Amino acid sequence: MGQRAVAVPAAVVEVLRLCVVVFFAGVGYSFVHVLDQPQVQLGPFDPPAVGVIIGAGVGYVLGGAIARLTGRTLTEAEAALRNHSAEQLLAGLAGAVLGVMVAAGLTWPVLLVGSVAVTLPLFAFVCVTVGTLGYRVGVWQREGILALLAPRTGVGGRPRAIALPRILDSSVAVDGRLVDVVRAGFLHGSLLVPQPVLEELQGLADAGDDTRRAKGRRGLDALEALRRERGVDVEVIGDEAREVPEVDAKLIRMCLDRDVALLTLDSNLARTASLAGCQVMNLHALSLALRPPVSAGDVVAVLLTRPGKESGQAVGYLDDGTMVVVEHARDRVGQQVSAQVTSVLTTANGRMVFARPGPDR
Repeated sequence: MGQRAVAVPAAVVEVLRLCVVVFFAGVGYSFVHVLDQPQVQLGPFDPPAVGVIIGAGVGYVLGGAIARLTGRTLTEAEAALRNHSAEQLLAGLAGAVLGVMVAAGLTWPVLLVGSVAVTLPLFAFVCVTVGTLGYRVGVWQREGILALLAPRTGVGGRPRAIALPRILDSSVAVDGRLVDVVRAGFLHGSLLVPQPVLEELQGLADAGDDTRRAKGRRGLDALEALRRERGVDVEVIGDEAREVPEVDAKLIRMCLDRDVALLTLDSNLARTASLAGCQVMNLHALSLALRPPVSAGDVVAVLLTRPGKESGQAVGYLDDGTMVVVEHARDRVGQQVSAQVTSVLTTANGRMVFARPGPDR
């Protein structure tokens, strides 16, 4: 997983630098022409050439610093905008075109004032800068841009759902079921993976113990799988609580500072974060809420309504509609019996409970 924003390509930096060099060369050339006093010849170069040379030299020195500073600024602006989906590329392209159009519209009057040698590189510099920023903003706001483009282009954007960003802890990644929850459509939006959590998973993956190593690798694989899911955006964020030594305390502090939710499977961490004022999404609590209504060994009362498919079976239903298949109870169809659950089978169509007649048989 990428942990840093990709730096602005060197070619873009050099183009910006060239714009600065040409700009200052034009400034030097224009400066010579506005002077009234005679100019001194410098060897084979006439005064306008001297102005161009001096201006280009100044532009070369300052251009590198200005271009690198602009590149760093754009890279920092990209920190929260990383991903690689086709939707983002399309939205980024739309944002870049819009950015260039805005920049051209705002700086076009500059071309009508002064020397073209001065105004043209300034125009190009602004267009490149604003166009690059527009691309990255387009990637960030791709749902909204695609929603605007969809009616006229036929491009279907991803359904947009407003959800509070969530910070993941290592227990969620190691468990692995989060990927299934996302694929089922019950979780969407931004998932933030703090650098300390990523380092904790990496430490587990490099551990000498086989069990710990398997957990770490499963967690990293789960995060990588989430990166490929269209329903969520996974973003690695830095350690924003360096003064806090423990990872769990870091997560709580970051949730409070960012006003985001904590997604965890650790019940102790969930209780602590809740007491601290964080919004907590505990997947363990969710799994308990969705657990089967009965489990092996339970005794349930069920009304047998019809014979089963196999010999001796009778079928009834619990109050929530769960089918109960009772062995050796065909002769009691139409009666309510006490049955002891032997197993619970979960299928794509729901749950099936298998049981045998209870003690009152």
